[in-house]
Amino acid sequence: MDNSTHNKIVGFIWSVADDLLRDVYVRGKYRDVILPFTVLRRLDCLLEPTKDKVLESKTFLDTQKIANQSLALSKASGYIFYNTSKFTFKSLLDEPSKIRENFTDYLNGFSDNVQEIINKFKLRNQLDTMEDANILFGVVEKFCSKDINLSPKPVENKEGDVVHGGLTNLGMGYVFEELIRRFNEENNEEAGEHFTPREVIQLMTHFVFLPAKEYLEEGTHLVYDPACGSGGMLTEAENFIHDPEGKIHSIARISLYGQESQAETYAICKSDMILKEDKPEPDNIQFGSTLSQDKFGMMRFDFMLSNPPYGKSWKSDQEYIVDGKDIIDSRFKMGVPRSSDGQLLFLVNMLSKMKHDTKQGSRVASVHNGSALFTGDAGGGESNIRQWMIENDWLEAIVQLPKNIFYNTGITTYIWVLSNRKAEHRKGKVQLIDASEKFEKLRKNLGSKTCQFNKAHIDEITDIFLDFTAGNDAKIFDNEDFGYNKITVDRPLRLSSKITDEAIESLRFVEAIKDLMGFAYEKYGQKVYEDLSSLKKPIELHIKNEEITVSAANKKKLFDTVTWNHQLEVMDVAKQLKAEIGEAEYNDFNMFKVQVDKALKKLKLSLDTADKKAFLSAVSWRDEKAKEVIKKENKDGSIEFEPDSELRDTENVPLKDDIQAYFEREVLPFVPDAWIDHGKTVKGYEINFNRYFYKPKELRTLEQIKNSILALEQETDGILQAIIKN
Repeated sequence: MDNSTHNKIVGFIWSVADDLLRDVYVRGKYRDVILPFTVLRRLDCLLEPTKDKVLESKTFLDTQKIANQSLALSKASGYIFYNTSKFTFKSLLDEPSKIRENFTDYLNGFSDNVQEIINKFKLRNQLDTMEDANILFGVVEKFCSKDINLSPKPVENKEGDVVHGGLTNLGMGYVFEELIRRFNEENNEEAGEHFTPREVIQLMTHFVFLPAKEYLEEGTHLVYDPACGSGGMLTEAENFIHDPEGKIHSIARISLYGQESQAETYAICKSDMILKEDKPEPDNIQFGSTLSQDKFGMMRFDFMLSNPPYGKSWKSDQEYIVDGKDIIDSRFKMGVPRSSDGQLLFLVNMLSKMKHDTKQGSRVASVHNGSALFTGDAGGGESNIRQWMIENDWLEAIVQLPKNIFYNTGITTYIWVLSNRKAEHRKGKVQLIDASEKFEKLRKNLGSKTCQFNKAHIDEITDIFLDFTAGNDAKIFDNEDFGYNKITVDRPLRLSSKITDEAIESLRFVEAIKDLMGFAYEKYGQKVYEDLSSLKKPIELHIKNEEITVSAANKKKLFDTVTWNHQLEVMDVAKQLKAEIGEAEYNDFNMFKVQVDKALKKLKLSLDTADKKAFLSAVSWRDEKAKEVIKKENKDGSIEFEPDSELRDTENVPLKDDIQAYFEREVLPFVPDAWIDHGKTVKGYEINFNRYFYKPKELRTLEQIKNSILALEQETDGILQAIIKN
């Protein structure tokens, strides 16, 4: 379908909303009427030629009291759907006064597969509003206008000239997507949740199908989209494979499968599948969240394409995937991303459905934003997912797309291409392609979309992908180039110690609730020891007013006289230790600790482990000039120092580097007392795309800077010179 026909149809349908719905619905609700009516009129155009035949068949079946009539009625209609009402869109106009009654009868006459579509649109919910506003007849009349043709057959005038070309199923998809885009643009909604620009899908089909061209000559191939929206990717995939003028032109049978969680777009996709001319399979499109309600759990697919939602929370699916820290859905056993962004879960879902027992295996193309490349630290869900993909050698390529190529966002997006049957020359390698500058500007922006691919761009990018050679726009890396070992670098804790009255006073309070105990003591003084129960209500009121979070266990300690009195006992021991040891300052915590132990023994005092730790913490502080705190002396004479958590750091060591050599080269020269805690080393993967294709801007010469200043001075008409002189 050419763009002029496409735009004319969309423009006409849009005018229906402007002409009839403006004073009845807010703009955000136009779609609730326009989209289902567009679907119904499309179905009506198809069923109209066989209407009489269907009614005759219905009468015969009823007369014969045949219960299961679906197969016979579908045969009569010529499609897998039918309508047994006596009405068509056009005949509904014969009785304006009965439009609501007759339209309801018309809706009820559709077969069950269409009833599901109507119900997902919730069209019946709109009929009261439309009837009250007296616009139902007008909307039906508009969709019957001679100025529009939603039939696949061309409309001719009396002379036999074509007035309106036929609207193919592919063209119908364009119409729906453009309508959705306009509705979303009007309401500042995210059109990208619904569909992907067709030229981007076409590029994806090239990546997915061309390397497997030899396997597409015959047989049946299953194509899947786990976030299928209105079905654009599935339709384009089938069109690319069967296009008689295309690069494959296969006669192989293609079965399309998809799942969608948004009712409206699911209904559109379902209607599109009903209209397929070659063995339509609408039951292959399922409703529900792919993440929590996988409708194709046991199935495996040959080809998969998707543009999953990114930057979108998956909290509503979380209970079906994880239980606490345990992953309960086997699809995601390698890890899950943070709950605020579930895009990688869709990709993992596709990879879990790859065929491993066929010669061609499975091929996948999926669109993601930049966070999928690098978000998540080593050991985190996102990194573990990338590691799983790359170490299984499934990632073939990542292609950076131009900014502003999508309708709803100007951010940079990327196509990930994966396969579990890499060509020999691709094994162990990943190809990165920068296609960010390969586009043509649109004459008129479409939402955020300011540019597009033309056929030449798609062919050029595809050739780069297939050639698999390094150049300005493409780079080839080993799988290991994206991996790293995250090492933990520790440095010794160094403490100085001195027993002071201030330090002893701090022991009056338990560390975990010192602020609350401090508030109570400052406000009520000795009363906290003499009549604590009477202070419970005002202290609780303080906690409430200040919105202080305190656990039940700590609250119990706060209002327990045992807690307060015990801390007095600790303070008393500290005072005795001060009297014995004195106020000398130690810059060797190890020696100070020995002195404390001696004093406790001499004074026949005792502190349990927690109290002793609290005392030592109260009288000690970090001091970079102090001696290292010894954690353990080993039998071989070596010494392990206590690490200082505040000085702890991490380093990402490339997988191709030896960890110890890297440490000695990059760390020890700057912090010679550091060591590696090998027990905390974690492997991670990230793909820093921009770093690989970074093109620094050339600095201006002094002459250019001088000329800019002079030009600025001229623009200010001598003001700059006057300021300098003053």
